[in-house]
Parts: sequence; C-alpha cells; structure tokens
Amino acid sequence: MMIKLWLFLLLLFLPIFGKAQKATGNNESDSLTRQKSSTTNISEVVIQAAPRSVKLNDGNLTVAVSGNKDFKTSTHLLDVLRKTPGVTIDQEEGIFIGGRVTPAIFIDGKPIVMSNQELQAYLRSLSPEMVESLEVNTNPSSKYDAEFKGIIDIKLKKNTDLGWKGNYNGNLYAYKFNSRENTLNLTYNTEKVAYSFQGGYNDGISFYQYNALQRLANTNVMRTRTYQEDQVNVYNIQAGADFRLNDKNRLRLNLRGSSREIDRMRLGSLYTTDKSETQLVFNTGNENPMHYSQNNYGITTDYSFQNKGFKINFLGNYLSVKNKQKDDFINRDKTSSEVLSYWKSDLVNKIDIYTGQIDASQKIGEAEVEAGLKYSQSNTNNNIRYDTLSVNNQFAFDPDRSNLFSYKEKILAGYLAYKQKFGKLQINAGLRLENTNSVSDAVTLDSIVSRNYLEWLPSFSANYTFNKSNELSLSYSRKITRPVFSQLNPFRYYFSPLNYSIGNPYLQPSFTSQIKATYRYKNWITSFTIGKEKDVMARYPIYNPKTNVLEYLGANLPYRNFAVLETSFPVKITKWWNMTSQISGYYNYEFRPYLDQVFTLGIYNYEIRVNQVFTLPKGYTVNLFANYESKTGNSLYIIKPRYSIDLSIQKSWLDNKLNTKIGYNNIFDTYDQQLEFRHKQIMDNQFRHWWDNSRFYFSLSYSFGGSKYQAKESQRTEEENRAR
Repeated sequence: MMIKLWLFLLLLFLPIFGKAQKATGNNESDSLTRQKSSTTNISEVVIQAAPRSVKLNDGNLTVAVSGNKDFKTSTHLLDVLRKTPGVTIDQEEGIFIGGRVTPAIFIDGKPIVMSNQELQAYLRSLSPEMVESLEVNTNPSSKYDAEFKGIIDIKLKKNTDLGWKGNYNGNLYAYKFNSRENTLNLTYNTEKVAYSFQGGYNDGISFYQYNALQRLANTNVMRTRTYQEDQVNVYNIQAGADFRLNDKNRLRLNLRGSSREIDRMRLGSLYTTDKSETQLVFNTGNENPMHYSQNNYGITTDYSFQNKGFKINFLGNYLSVKNKQKDDFINRDKTSSEVLSYWKSDLVNKIDIYTGQIDASQKIGEAEVEAGLKYSQSNTNNNIRYDTLSVNNQFAFDPDRSNLFSYKEKILAGYLAYKQKFGKLQINAGLRLENTNSVSDAVTLDSIVSRNYLEWLPSFSANYTFNKSNELSLSYSRKITRPVFSQLNPFRYYFSPLNYSIGNPYLQPSFTSQIKATYRYKNWITSFTIGKEKDVMARYPIYNPKTNVLEYLGANLPYRNFAVLETSFPVKITKWWNMTSQISGYYNYEFRPYLDQVFTLGIYNYEIRVNQVFTLPKGYTVNLFANYESKTGNSLYIIKPRYSIDLSIQKSWLDNKLNTKIGYNNIFDTYDQQLEFRHKQIMDNQFRHWWDNSRFYFSLSYSFGGSKYQAKESQRTEEENRAR
C-alpha cells in the first residue's frame, strides 16, 4: 500500500519536481549548464499558458469538450465529467457538483426527464466528439426549478449539413468479467426538417463486495461478507425530428424507450466468534438470487417562437417507468446446511411523471425581462409482497414485511427574472414561487401524510468583467429539496439478513441558502461557496443489541453549515505536455441529535485531481489522470482516504473518421470506500464497499455518411449563441 501511495505522489507532483529542478539548476557550474543545453531535459522547459478551453458564463464554468485535448482519450460523457473541474463521479456513477449536490442534467438548455438508470445509459452513449461544451452551474437562479441545487448543461454539436451522417461507438471493458457498450447514431437533414435516431445495446457482468466487522453488545465479534454479481442487458432507442417551420417558429419532437434486465446473485455470510476470536458462536450463509426489469418510455415536445427581442418557448415531458423485482432470501447454517429462514419478495413499482412549462422573455434595450410558469405531476405506486416459509414447508403471506405505498406530488411554479448590463457589470435578479401539494399513503400502515405549502425563493447575481483576463461573479440563491420516493417509502431494503434500510413517510423538505463567489484570472478559475441547510435529510443507524439487527432510518436534522472552495488551472508545460490541476476543499458542520445525545462536529476534507495530457508523434495522445480524496465523513462516521490512477491512449485513423482508445481505469484497484463508526460506546462497527471499477477498456468510434450543403440556421436560442 505504501509503495502505491508513493507512486501516486510521484505521478501527481512530477511537473512540480521538474520546475524545482529548473530553479536549482541556476546554482550549478557554467560548464554543467552548457553541457545540459545541448540536450532535451524537462527541467529546461518554460511554463506557458495553455490554450483557453474554459470560460465563465454568468459566473458558471463552461468547458469545451469536442477538440479538447483533456478529453481526447475519454470513452463517453461520464468519463468526460470525471475530469471536469467541480464535478465528481462516484464509484456507482452518481454525479455530484459543489461537494455532494446531485445536479439536474440539461441538454441544450432544456431539462431532460429520465430515470437515473436511463440517464446513465444516455450519458454513456455520448462520445466526446458529439458534445460541444459543458456548463457547470452550482448556484442556479430562480429561473430554474427550486429543487435544482446544481445544473450541468450539455451543449451537443449541431449538424447543419444537408444529407445523412452516422456514427458508431463501441466500448469493451475487461476485468474479472467483460461488458460491452454499443451505440449507433444517425442524422438526416433536409432544408426544413432534421431527423435523428439513436439505438444502443449494452451487456455484461459487474460485481461488488461488502465486508463488515462489528463487535456486538455481548462482546462477540461478527464478520459480514457479501459478494454480488449482476448480469445486465440494456436496450435503448430514441428518435427525434426538428421542424424549422419558418424563420420564427420551430418545433421539436422526441420519442424514446429503454429496457433493462438484471439477473443478480448475492452470496453472503455472518461469521461470529467470542471476543477472543477463538470460539465459533455461529456461522450462517445467505443466498439472494434476484431478477429485476425496468421499462421506460418518454415523450418530449419543444416549441419555440422568436421575433426580434421577444421569445416564447413551451416544453412538455412525459416519462413512464415500470420496475419489477423478484427476490429469494435463503439463510442456512453453514455447518449443517440447515435452512434457518426463507422468504420471497415480489415488487412492482410504477412511476408516471408529467411536466409542462412555458417561458417568455423580452429585450428592452440593455435589459431583459423573463417570466415563466411550470406544472409538474408525479405519481408513484409501490407494491411489495413478502412470503415466508413456514414450519410446514409452505410459503405464507408475511404482513410484517409486505408494503403497499403510493406517493402523489403536484408542483405549480412561476418566476419573474430581470437582467441588465451596465457597461462591464451585469445584474441578474429573480423571484420564484412554488406551491407543492403531496400525498403519501402507506396503505399497509394505514398512514396518510398530506402536505400543501407555498414557498418564495429569491436569487441574485452580479458579474463584473474587468478585462479579458479578469472576471468576478457573486450570486445568492434559496433552494428547496423535497424527499424522493425511496426516502419516503417505509419498506425494507436488505443488505444482509441483519442489515437493512427503511424509508420515513414523515420526512420534511429541506431548505438551502447559499452565497457563491467566482473569480477568473485567464485560465485560472476559483470559486468559494458558503451556506446553510435547514431540516437536512439524513440516514442514521439504529442497533438492536438483543437481535443484533442494524437498521438505517431516515430523519431531518435541524441544520448544517457548509463551505466549498474550488480552484482549477491548466498549464502548458511543453508543446507536447499539458496539465490541468483541480483542488477542492470542503467544510461541513452538522447539528445532529442522535439517540439521547447531540453530536456537533466540523469536518474538513479536500480532493486533488491532476489530468496530464501528452501529445506524441504520429497522432497519439496519452492521458494520465490521478485523483486523491482525503479522510472525510460526518458526525457519525469516518470515511478513510482513497485514490485512483487512470492511464489511456488515443489515436485517430482514416482522416479522423476512425477513433480508437485503450486504457486502464483505477490501475491499482484503490478506489474502495471504507467507513468506521465514530462512537464506540454506542456501536463498534466498520465496513468496506468495493466495486469493480479497476478495468481495462478498448473503445472504437467510426463516423460515416456525407453531405454537400449546409442548411440555413434560421433560429438560434440564447444557449446556442453562447456555445458558439
């Protein structure tokens, strides 16, 4: 482990060592200096500014993607986001910005309504060459939904050539098991209509391991081990048409569907000894085979009208998600193979989401006034039935575990925004009003929770451009975070026979107020955010010393204070060596009542990421990406530090029509997550999550088709103009 850490530090600070050598070289003798001048040495380089691939847009970081050397070896957009300043991708491919904020994903300035699994598949289908830029907004204004505490806006490259074009992207991953990703993109443009089609198929096996060590209340020592394999098959298809009705009117339609099938086998054991760890108390094994399926269908309609300084836009979305899951939970005595318990579950989950919004804006000289209305409705129904094997070897309905739960939510929102430019200063102000009406019905528990509340949510920002090299932005916003279905649903999700989580239908929404300052000096961008969140939604463990059951429950904490400091700066070391460094520091202070005590603890942690790109002869590009996360946690848990190193190579062929990439992610397999409970007098527990993200990959992309003319782009949105 120590050797790996030293190697990581060497790769991380190699450029700094090079600069240090240059500084000390001035003290050497003239003869030695003359001898070195005849050879090429890294210590002799002159640090230059890298080409500008980042900029600020209303205080938001905007990063060029297509043609950016930092992303040439990336296989898809999730891989690009891992290397984007201010963005973090965790081991389960969750996306976070500004610390631990889950952002909304926009495409060309418009929100997309997708399930989490569908969204991940979509981002994997986008190669870097298909994306013009990314905009990372960590403090959205009142123009956007109040639940959007952050936004990543993906600007796709526009194809205005008449005729048809196509692109195939294929990725192969090799580790203990293999997996494959295949995507076909086709476009056909006429003078009036642009058609698009995308089809994809992904399959493979992934695996996961969980280990825990717990010293029980009776002084026994229990070790939990879990091994899980997932056989995954994913199909997705979408088709769209963009109608250029005339110079003022435009209509877009998009239809999509996806299907996901997962066959999972989870094997585990509970191995318990006395406190000396010499006498066996019990040794049980558990099997949890599972079959899961998800089917998604979505429709998007987008109409816009633009005439001089007036614009109006309507956006409608419908999403239908149906989940089915069947589990078997079999627990045996490993010594005698006797079945200790056996239960089955059958889950059906159905989600329907409808959204409709209309936005209008009018320019008045140097000012612009915007207003909009939005209505959204979501209906979720969850029915899970458990049957337990009885003493007469018959399965009987288990009312204690079974659960019937529904959640309905309606949100009506409106906003008014104003922005104006005064020379080098631009001011933006907005006010949003949201009314939420929700009903959660835990039928099994005979509990109905109804809520109806109205919230005013203001925002303000100011951006001052001193000159081309210096820019300062200051912004304020107030946001609301509503509990999601999984946090509300009071059913058990099992990690092991003695460990599960359960939702809380009485959770309240949380409210966040924050201030953010961003400064850009050339390519160096630094931001500082400070804020407070009230009624924080969090999970907490409850340990039963009699049954040794560990439950994870949901609750609202009174408040937490937080701060985030982020900086990123690209440096061109030589003509063939570019480096981008990212340093982030986080502070979190929780006021957490827990059991009969109140825990207050300020946590400081940091993250360092270094992305090095080497442009070699004959068109080869080599990328070395290193990431380090320091020790962190919260009031209850310590999370130990971890790091990862990725290496990849890219080469284009056949006039750039064929693009190949090979690489190895997480070379040393060091990106597991280890947690330890802080308060040993309450519970002595430590555990480790491990995912199979150490893998070799090969990626191939091929572009085909042709066209001779360009269509007239009769109407451009503000977002499209910014991306030019």
